[in-house]
Amino acid sequence: SLPETHIPNYAGSLHLKKSLVQALYRVIQDPNNELLEPVCHQLFELYRSSDDRLRRFTLQFLPELVWVYLRITASRDRQSNGCIEALLLGIYNLEIVDKDGNSKLLSFTIPSLSKPSIYHEPSSLGSMALTEGALCQHDLIRVVYSGLHPQRETFTAQNRFEVLCFLMLCYNSAVVYMPLSSYQSVCRMSSRLCVCGFPRQQQKLWREPCNRVLLDPEFMVQMLTAVYHAIYNGEWEMGQEALEDILYRAQLELYSQPLLLGNAMKNSLPERAPDEPRGRKVLQVEVTPTISRISISAITTASIRRHRWKREGKTAAALGVFMSVIVCNCGHIVSVSQCLCHSLLLIAPFLLVLSIKCVQCFLSPVKSMVCGLRETHDKMVHFSH
Repeated sequence: SLPETHIPNYAGSLHLKKSLVQALYRVIQDPNNELLEPVCHQLFELYRSSDDRLRRFTLQFLPELVWVYLRITASRDRQSNGCIEALLLGIYNLEIVDKDGNSKLLSFTIPSLSKPSIYHEPSSLGSMALTEGALCQHDLIRVVYSGLHPQRETFTAQNRFEVLCFLMLCYNSAVVYMPLSSYQSVCRMSSRLCVCGFPRQQQKLWREPCNRVLLDPEFMVQMLTAVYHAIYNGEWEMGQEALEDILYRAQLELYSQPLLLGNAMKNSLPERAPDEPRGRKVLQVEVTPTISRISISAITTASIRRHRWKREGKTAAALGVFMSVIVCNCGHIVSVSQCLCHSLLLIAPFLLVLSIKCVQCFLSPVKSMVCGLRETHDKMVHFSH
């Protein structure tokens, strides 16, 4: 073990040893390698240190460890899985507690709606400065999205993805510090977990036999988060391939959450790869400028009257056209005399509902009916006198 005074220098130089990182990947990928157990033990010791750089060094291998663990679990070969399982559980049990041993509560603060953001415009609150200041202080709500996770001594079918989801959450919280090799690993893990054992695997370059791996929708959401960052930070092609494979598996499983997030990611991607890695600036959004909610033209009584006259004029013109000309479905245009305009207007809805093939065939009975009504009306007037 190194003295405490040498740890900072060692942590600063460890991430520069590219050959060491590649050698560790080869050891992790081979479950039968005799060096796997001491490597897992050393990675756990690095994660227990107080230096964040040493913890990130171990964390960069998490996607590869998860892939190997799930692949071996699907093959039901538990003997080759012990040291990797112990390492994953050790990292999980360290992350769920703080330095004092108390359970962690991961939370975020809902911002005040009085401030503009990329999602909304500030609400119209008037010109009172006290209102905005009060909202900034009292409208902040903390929401817990992860916390009070129990200690785990072993993996079971019930808690497996609860642990793995939390581990991927820890990885995504530090994904901006991960090297390019870790981005490649997370894309590889996502693709293989989603297509192994399915017909899509035959389209891949790797053809090693592997059983289907059961996946959880929340775990797939965490995979999408990591893949999204990899797409914009040097792994454009591998990231897009992983995204397509995750969507393929989500469609087969009918998982709504990864389908929604994956399609949103796919539709927001640019046509070509970004010019340079964006690091922490992953998202590229356009903020809608705040627009004034006060109408430029004032509303007066005269403007309302002009608007009403204009609307009534259009209505009268439309009625005039309707009363003068009727076009039936068969193409005949029928002109209606002024004496029948009022009567036809009353029965026009029935013309539309019945879909008469020819209005000319319908006009004759209508004229007879109108004439009959007039004769009856004249007789009633005559008898009354």
